[in-house]
Amino acid sequence: MDRVKHTDLIPDMTVSKFVDSMHSVGVLGAGRLGRASAIFKRMLEDSDYFTFLAMSGPMVPGGLRKVVSDLVKHGHIDAIVTSGANIVHDLIESYGGGHYRVPSGFSDPELRQKGMGRIADIFVYEKDFETFEKKIYEFLDSLSEDERVSLSPCEFIAALGHTLKDDISIVRQAALNEVPIFSPGLMDSMLGFHMYTYSTTQKLSLDFVKDLRILGQIITETKKTGAIMLGGGLTKHFTMGSTILRGGLDLAVQITLDRPEGGSVGGAPLKEGVSWQKVQTDANFETVIGDATVLFPLIVLAALNRQ
Repeated sequence: MDRVKHTDLIPDMTVSKFVDSMHSVGVLGAGRLGRASAIFKRMLEDSDYFTFLAMSGPMVPGGLRKVVSDLVKHGHIDAIVTSGANIVHDLIESYGGGHYRVPSGFSDPELRQKGMGRIADIFVYEKDFETFEKKIYEFLDSLSEDERVSLSPCEFIAALGHTLKDDISIVRQAALNEVPIFSPGLMDSMLGFHMYTYSTTQKLSLDFVKDLRILGQIITETKKTGAIMLGGGLTKHFTMGSTILRGGLDLAVQITLDRPEGGSVGGAPLKEGVSWQKVQTDANFETVIGDATVLFPLIVLAALNRQ
């Protein structure tokens, strides 16, 4: 049996050394963090892996925008599966808006009165959403009628990305580096809402089935699949479900705050996916319980510094 090794914090300790020490501890949250970083490192080092990044929750408003953008820019991520909201918030910043800390002492009715929308302790100005709406309408107007009724969601997002000038944008970097962004819940966002309102006067209909054809071709042609999943729900299920075509993921990391008792996808342990052929029987996987806005940057930095 391997003995638990106690963490030894030393001056000027690097992140990779710190996470290595967590791996050496080997138990509880420390062990999970260390193993997760080692798994992600394997995805980075082996070119045979097609690596997914799945994102639920406020990952862009929560400070991970540049982390994800840089991973895409430097070729560490091959596809993104995300909520529509993270796309919206990336675009909000690309169009000149921002995300801010909620001022202390403000109630929600007061925030509403001042034109602010709240996400936990983050707020966004309503005026930034007004700019977003204007820009999305301009983009939709720039598409031909044929494009507005034939594009899949990932093709639509890529075309949108090519119109952006902000190099920190996840959507722009994905478009430039030919990294598809799949958003199965795209309509459940302000982008989806504006697409609906636009469709009341113009022809507009994205082909969601086409996205699955694109993804299916990717999965059947790849040698190995890996995924790092931030949060759960639809993006996790869509990522894992697509790999059924080849017997499931070979490597997987999940970072979640959800619990398994309710039977939800978000809280389900990754080993449950083995029975559904969403995870290979001999796969290497780890679930880390915690806040992805804290843990994901640690995992990424430790893995990159080990290369």
